[in-house]
Amino acid sequence: MTRAELIAEPAISNPNLRVADVELIVTTIFDQITAALARGERVELRGFGVFTMRRRNAHIGHNPRNGELVSVTEKTKPFLKAGKELRDRLNRGGMKPNRAATTAPAQAGGA
Repeated sequence: MTRAELIAEPAISNPNLRVADVELIVTTIFDQITAALARGERVELRGFGVFTMRRRNAHIGHNPRNGELVSVTEKTKPFLKAGKELRDRLNRGGMKPNRAATTAPAQAGGA
């Protein structure tokens, strides 16, 4: 789902709301989540999940194109731990399978 779809669906199902109003609501929510994470705060959306920041230590990696060693600096990345309600809903079959899950696994040994 794209940002435009996220804005369009509530606007269509709620004709009393203008698209501009829904866009402002969605933008404000995203901005508040982003600002809280930037301050190092935890953002909890009951039933959906918890956003936190995770620190990745500096390490030596490699360039996959040429195998050359490169130094990777320390960084923080956003992380979402899905809430119980979201996990339960997805595991009840509320999610369409992706292509990788629907393809048959290759047989070992070939013949």
